[in-house]
Formats: sequence, C-alpha cells, structure tokens
Amino acid sequence: MAPLSTPSEAVTTGKIIHTTGYRNLSPDELVDLAIESHIARVVKRSVVGGDESFFIADLGQILRQHRRWTQHMPGIRPYYAVKCNCDPTFLNVLAELGTGFDCASIEEMRAVLSLGVDPARILFANPCKAPAAVAFAREVGVFRTTFDNIDELDTIKAHMPEAQLLLRIYANDEGAFICLGDKFGAQLDTTEELLSRAWELGLNVIGVSFHVGTGATNPASFCKAIKDARLAFSQAERLGFHLKILDIGGGFQDDCFEAMAPIIRDAIRSEFPAGITTIAEPGRLFARSVYTLVCRVISRRRQLGSAARSGVPDMLYQNDGIYGNFMNVIMEKETMVPYLVKSKKARGFLHKPKQGDALQVTNHRYSIWGPTCDSTDCVVHEVTLDSEVKIGDWLKYKNMGAYTSTTATQFNGFSNTYDTFYVNSEMLPGY
Repeated sequence: MAPLSTPSEAVTTGKIIHTTGYRNLSPDELVDLAIESHIARVVKRSVVGGDESFFIADLGQILRQHRRWTQHMPGIRPYYAVKCNCDPTFLNVLAELGTGFDCASIEEMRAVLSLGVDPARILFANPCKAPAAVAFAREVGVFRTTFDNIDELDTIKAHMPEAQLLLRIYANDEGAFICLGDKFGAQLDTTEELLSRAWELGLNVIGVSFHVGTGATNPASFCKAIKDARLAFSQAERLGFHLKILDIGGGFQDDCFEAMAPIIRDAIRSEFPAGITTIAEPGRLFARSVYTLVCRVISRRRQLGSAARSGVPDMLYQNDGIYGNFMNVIMEKETMVPYLVKSKKARGFLHKPKQGDALQVTNHRYSIWGPTCDSTDCVVHEVTLDSEVKIGDWLKYKNMGAYTSTTATQFNGFSNTYDTFYVNSEMLPGY
C-alpha cells in the first residue's frame, strides 16, 4: 500500500495525486481521499468554477485485475482491448505488465506504439479494415490481423501479403450487453471457402479467433465457440495451414469471471493440444473498476404543486450525462449508482446558504439528469440518497472505466475531455 497523507497535505503534480503519511487506508479510502483533495483545490480556486467532471484512477487496481487474470486464466495471454479505455497512463501500466494489445484502428495502434510497445505485441483485431489501415499496419510492423470475408483477403493480399492471419468465426452470447455476431464472424458453412481462398492467394493463416459479445454471461457460448474453432482448425490443417493461435476474444465481467474461467479452460483443454497458444481480448475486466467518476450538481428542480403532492422525485442536473461518460445507460442498459461526496469542503453551495438553509439529513428521492437539453439525457431515473443534495454538491460513481470517456461526444457543445487524477494503492515503480 502506498503511503498516504492527510487531505490538507495531498498535492497534485502532473495529475498524479501524491500522498504521504497514512499507511493503512484501503483502496476505496485512498480514492476518497484523492476526491476530497481535488475538490478542495477546486473550491479554493473558485466558488463558481470547477464545473467539470473528473476521474480518479487507482493504478494499483490494474495490477490486482492483472493478477486476477493470471490466477484464473493461466497460460492465456491477455491482449487488452484498447477501445474500452485508451487512457495513456492506463495503457502504459498494462504495457509494463507485459500484456498484448487488441487494436482496431490506426489511432489505437499509434497510441500503443507511442508507449514503446513492440509491434509484435499488437493484434489488429478488426476483420473489416480500410486499405489505408492495412497499409499503415504493414508500415509499422503490425502483421497479425483478423479476417472474416473474401474481400478482406483481397485487401490484405494487396497491401500486406506477409500478414499473419486469424480467421474470425461467428460466436454469440444472447445474454451479452452487445452481441457482436450481427456484424462480425464467419459462419461455419463459409469458413472452408474462406480458408481455400486464403490458400489460393498464398496468405498465411496462423489461427482462429472469435468474440461472444461485450459483457458475456453464459459460459456455454464460449464452449460452443471453442468447439467451432476446433472445426475451423481442422479445415485449415487439411488445406496445409499450420495453425498455432486460438483467440477466445473478450466479454469477461467482474461479477462472473471466477465462475466462467474454469469452464472456459476445461473447454480449451478438451479441444486443443498443448502446443496451441491461447490469447484473449479482455477490456472491461481490466478497466472498469480502476476508475471512479466525480460529477458536480449544477442545478436542481424541486417539485411543486401536484407533482410534489404525488411524490414525484426532485430532479438533479449534473455536469455529465449520457452524451458524456454515461453512454452505457442507453447502450448497455447499465444502472448507475451515485454516492454523495460528504466531506465538508465538498458540500459547499454554489451560493452562500441563507440562515436556516441547512442541509436536511434524511432520505431524499431524486432523478439525475445530464447537462444537455435532451430529455433522453437521464442518468438515473430514481435513487434515494440519505441526505438532501444542493447545487454545488458532488456525486461519485464507481466502476466507470469501461466505455465511458472513449464513447463521450460533444453534443450540445459540452466538452468530451475530462481530467484524470491517479493514485497508487500498490507499489508500482515509477508511479
């Protein structure tokens, strides 16, 4: 555990919140200390300003999630899905831990290569690429890529004939947050034809990949995909290819990872010989729990008249919404859980309170809305908080590292850039 300081002694240098003094705080307590430290700086700087949401990232949590992966998926190398969260500091920690990277675009490859990562540690895992992207990958030395259609093979032959190819086959978990099978993956009745075309073109197929969907819940979907991959391996081997890589994709979740991992491992062992290299493309499993998002209440609407009499919750408007870091509310139907930041410095009003205008410490029901003028921009339809919330208060949301900042827009003129401040609850050298 990194040594900590009192909130008044914590300082921010280059967005790293350095803390010295306390030694026995939990990771959650360390994050809360960092939140209080930054809010104190905002309040001191300006009573009116500081209306931007911000992230606190615990770099130590990356190490714990990586350790969790190696414990439950031994021998399966993670290629982190950069699309999930492309924060350079986060990526750099993963690079130092030795992970590979699943990139889907030129910019994602650039982001990883800028950290000094060997191109051999990058998988260009987009089965349908622009010719310019294929040419760029060849130029920078990223030769491993995926395909699932005939025309893609022609593009690869023209722009990167020395590519090391993985055939992406169809896979689907109907319970996943987002099913990718509607867009990618070759059905088994087409794989032999695709492999034959690759052989005719003189291309090198080295493996098979699949992805059951973002946020998978059913281990049977992995088991079926692994069996299908074995069939594709056999088809390729009959043509003369020497396949050596099985890519089981992503979809892993915090709440069911330990339950699913042994089932997936057993399925791989039953279908594939020991000489096969197995990789995966985890995204949210590594990123989600690292980040806490902190938002400020910028306005409030207390119900009056018949709405008040019928018990309609009061409305809070915060500085971030579904067009910002809360896209998962509509994309994945995620239920957000806000927590009121209760430190004294965080509870200041936008305007000085009048006499008798004290906060009521009792349960209050609210709906929570983003800052745009779109009525779809509802973050939480109803939540009960144990204290009244006023303008200028702050709300924190845990587990906000996956598909948040990477999906944020500038709709209605609101910024899609957010400050991130880092703490370290593990002894990570250099942080």
